Amino acid sequence: MPVPAARWPQQLKTDALQPVYLLVGEEMLVLEAADALRARARELGYTEREVLSVESGFDWDDLARAAAGMSLFASRRLIDLRLPTGKPGRDGAKALTAFCEDLPPDTVLLVTCVTWSKKHEGAWTKALDKAGVHVVFWPPRAQEMPSWIGARLARHGIQAQPAALALLAERVEGNLLAAAQEVDKLALLHQGGRMDAATMESLVADSARYDIFRLSDAAFGGDAPRALRVMRGLQAEGEELIPMLGWLVSQLQIALRLAAASDFAAQARAEHLWQAREQLFRQALRRAPREHWQSCLAQAARIDRMTKGREGGDPWRETQRLVARIADPRGTRSLADA
Repeated sequence: MPVPAARWPQQLKTDALQPVYLLVGEEMLVLEAADALRARARELGYTEREVLSVESGFDWDDLARAAAGMSLFASRRLIDLRLPTGKPGRDGAKALTAFCEDLPPDTVLLVTCVTWSKKHEGAWTKALDKAGVHVVFWPPRAQEMPSWIGARLARHGIQAQPAALALLAERVEGNLLAAAQEVDKLALLHQGGRMDAATMESLVADSARYDIFRLSDAAFGGDAPRALRVMRGLQAEGEELIPMLGWLVSQLQIALRLAAASDFAAQARAEHLWQAREQLFRQALRRAPREHWQSCLAQAARIDRMTKGREGGDPWRETQRLVARIADPRGTRSLADA
């Protein structure tokens, strides 16, 4: 039976496992779910595990042999079938369907697929659905990332404020593995309780991705020399320009929306800006009117065309000039060109 991913933890609290589990979707989430099932199986006495990895040349008769095999040492067994592509082929589909039609006693079949879409579904998935549990783990969408991070932090007893969650969601830019790693670090550094944005900012990793944040913070904070130093450092370290430019564009768009808002504070809340960043944008908007930020966005669009070869010019040099303009609208071209 299909089970929503959000209900997966409840599935593991039962005292009896289903004979079949099909876990598919985002690799990191599938692997975590499979680990949790293996741990629960051990608790319930499934002490023997046989791993079958489906690769080129895999013999699907191995599944039938595993199902028919008897153990002298364990009464309960887990067959761990790893099907990365989500495509068993004709022989595999037949083998999986046959397994479900004649379920061996005291045996659980776990099938994991880390590549998945609707086109992977077929008669074999219907057979697995009917025999047990089918869970699809889709990655959270951008707007879901803060709540996803919040739920993981809550498992460690940390109640993060919305602004703190928004901060970390921005830092990891949709990278689930990076988000999970940051949550694990935070669990070690922050021993439970509430967490505000300031605490989050002080604890998150200072990585190359974080340097991009430092670049925009320096630029919008009006510190052109520091912003240009950070940018040149990123260039020297081989950082790609396109993600950097994309981040600057997103911040310019925020500045433009704030400049156009009749209620700055309300718009800042809508943008999920924590206090320090709200002050950063206040300073930036005091330095220049709305038209300046529109001009900066137009300049960023020209740089984007340069990166794609649709317009002549040096995109790195022009981005330095853009950063200088963000920091000092009165004119720091000579500083950027230095």
